[in-house]
Amino acid sequence: MQSFFESSLYLWGVLPLVIFLARICDMSLDTMRIIMIGQGRRLFAAVIGFFEVVIWLAVARQVIVNLPNPLCFVAYAAGFACGNYAGVWIEERVGIGALMIRIITPLDGSDLMKVLKDKGYGVTAHPAQGAKGPVNILYTVVARSNVRDVVRLVEEVSPRVFYTIENVRHVNEGVFPSTQGKQMFSLWR
Repeated sequence: MQSFFESSLYLWGVLPLVIFLARICDMSLDTMRIIMIGQGRRLFAAVIGFFEVVIWLAVARQVIVNLPNPLCFVAYAAGFACGNYAGVWIEERVGIGALMIRIITPLDGSDLMKVLKDKGYGVTAHPAQGAKGPVNILYTVVARSNVRDVVRLVEEVSPRVFYTIENVRHVNEGVFPSTQGKQMFSLWR
């Protein structure tokens, strides 16, 4: 009698599905690991890397052992692609780390500064010279999970300003909403 692991259902259905799902997990971890490295969170990146490689080895073994099955190759590649997408999606939802928002406005920026300060965000401003004349530059460092809130405030108060958002590797001191500082400084430096 044929075992389940030798059946057509397993070889052509279950195995490719398992490979696909495992690759999503492994590539999601890979994306998170790269983000953690970029933020200087070495220990967390190392722990993620361990589990990522364990999953990858198990999956690669199954693909190699089942070379005659082209669905395993397709599942492997599709899991890779979906895992990258899932990793970025997860990172956006988890919101680990800090970002700097630089706002350049031809206006004085005081209304925007007041709104941001009233919400608990620290803001630094200074005058500058832009391509079309004098501008004011506002800087605020926020937890990644608060970026949407800050961008929404900026666009409500000053819809025609130029702004950029950049990664921040390390933050020391500053003014942050009460829950924001905990999010930025957690997860094993």
